[in-house]
Order: sequence, then structure tokens, then C-alpha cells
Amino acid sequence: MRKDKIYVAGHNGMVGASIVRFFKRKKNINLLLKDKKDLDLTNQNSVQNFFKKEKPDQVYLAAARVGGIYYNENYPADSIYENLTIQINVINAAFLNGVKKLLFLGSSCIYPKQTTQPIKEERLLTGKLEPTNEPYAIAKIAGIKICESYNRQYGKSHNIDYRSIMPTNLYGPGDNYHLQNCHVIPALIRKFHEAKKKNKPYVEVWGTGTPRREFLYVDDFAGACHYLMNIDKIKYYKKTRPMCSHVNVGSGSDLTIKDLARTISKIVKYNGSIQFDKSKPDGIKKKLIDSSLMKNFGWQSKYKLDYGLRKTYDDYLLRVNKEL
Repeated sequence: MRKDKIYVAGHNGMVGASIVRFFKRKKNINLLLKDKKDLDLTNQNSVQNFFKKEKPDQVYLAAARVGGIYYNENYPADSIYENLTIQINVINAAFLNGVKKLLFLGSSCIYPKQTTQPIKEERLLTGKLEPTNEPYAIAKIAGIKICESYNRQYGKSHNIDYRSIMPTNLYGPGDNYHLQNCHVIPALIRKFHEAKKKNKPYVEVWGTGTPRREFLYVDDFAGACHYLMNIDKIKYYKKTRPMCSHVNVGSGSDLTIKDLARTISKIVKYNGSIQFDKSKPDGIKKKLIDSSLMKNFGWQSKYKLDYGLRKTYDDYLLRVNKEL
């Protein structure tokens, strides 16, 4: 029996690595992986030659240039250029070399800063984006539209099926813990761990602690990616539209930053207090995406936040011990 050759672009990142872990548990899969030093996805000729030689059956496009607030504010040109270049190079090369199925991985930052909650897929392009990550969000929106445009023009003639999935805030093993570039969960894990080791009396958290956020464990998302790719084509396009074909994926519940901080402090076993610096910005008060479409397709998340946070902290400890 011939094995499906699946190319995971960005397999060293948190999401890509999780997708690889998922596929390694499956049979009849031939994983195609390339490190950045061996394949520069911003180089059109290199990407084209790679696809021409390897001829993958499916592509999971998880490669992206990602950063936190510091990166977004200081390197907006790098962010939009590299992400747009990677996306168009990979998607176009996939098409030119006969790839029928491709999944583009996006981000919930594509939605307007001010919009109705929970956020439905059709809210895309209905308002202004969050300014701090606008370049990255625009690149991700472009990725969705590239897939949709190829489907509209070549879907019937070339039998291609390029889909897009938009996750809520992801976390898990392989996350980035650099305080200038990381997101809230890895930042809090590092802060509480370092405070515990140094016996600090308190940990300072930015803002009031009242904003609500939704989180999804990365292994949940990896399963969702595979599930979405294997939904029957007729069923998938019956429930989506040609120019609104992306699908949200989230846990379906949110919590305050204050409750998140308290949960992480318990997992880390930090005994000090938590202080909130109310002079620092809170950001959007609430951000919860509507995952009802994905649930209608039959998928649901299975990992609870407490479990995911413990696994993430275990991963952080392993990383810290390797650096010692």
C-alpha cells in the first residue's frame, strides 16, 4: 500500500512539531520534513525545486515568522514580507506541482479589534485590526484569500482543495519563552518559575487581570488540523462559502488573566503573591472565537486547560535543565 507523502512546512515550530507528533502515531504516512537551513521558504526557486523533486500529496503550511508585541512593533516589515513570501511560495509551488490538498494555518488575530463575541468566521474584513500586529494579521488574511482564489480558479479544472484553519490562542510544548517575544502563557510560566527559584515575594502581571482569553492546547489543534483536512469535500464546501471558507478552532471557553495567573502559580508551586500593574495596558477586554462550525463538522477539543498547562510546564522544565 502506497504511503501518503505529507509535507509539514514549519515542523520545528510549536504547531508544526505537534502536527508531526500526531502523524508519527499514524500508519501509511511518509512525512516530508526540511529544516530552514536546507530549505529557505522565502526563496521562490528553492521552494519550486523542492516541490518538483519531492511531489508531496498533501501540505500542512504551519511555517510563519511569529513574535510577540516587541517583535510586532519593531519588525513590522520583516513580519509582513516574510509571511507573505512564505505563503505565496509554498501555495503556488504546491499548485504547480500537482498537490491536491493543502491546509493553511492562520491565527485569530485576523479578526477586527472591535467585533461581536464570540467571533464568527464571517466577521473577517468587517473592521479595523489590532494595530500592534496588523502586518502579521494582514499576511494571514492574504493566506486565506490565496487559498480561496486558487480554489475558485482551479478547484474544478485541477481538482484542488486548499483549506484554511484559524486557531484561538495556542500553547503547549515547544512554545517560545523569550519574554520580549512570547505570549501570555509562556511568559507567566517563566515569570512564576523564576520567582520561585529566586524566592521573590511576588510576581508582577501586566494590566488589571480582568480581560478574558481563550486558549487551546497545541496537540488539540494538531488533531483538529488532521480532522479538517479529512472532512468530505462536498460536506466541507456545503457548510462554507467560496469567499469565506476558513474555519475557526477553539476550546469554546475563556477565563480571566487573573484566573490564568493563579492556575499557573499553583502548577509551578509558587507560594508568593500576584500583583497586577494597572498602569500597563489590558488590551481587548474579551476575545472568544465561535467554533460552532468546527463542532458541526463533528470535532471537539479533548484536553482541559489544567492538563495542558502541566504538560507545558514540564516542557519548560526540560528546556531549562538542558540549558544548565
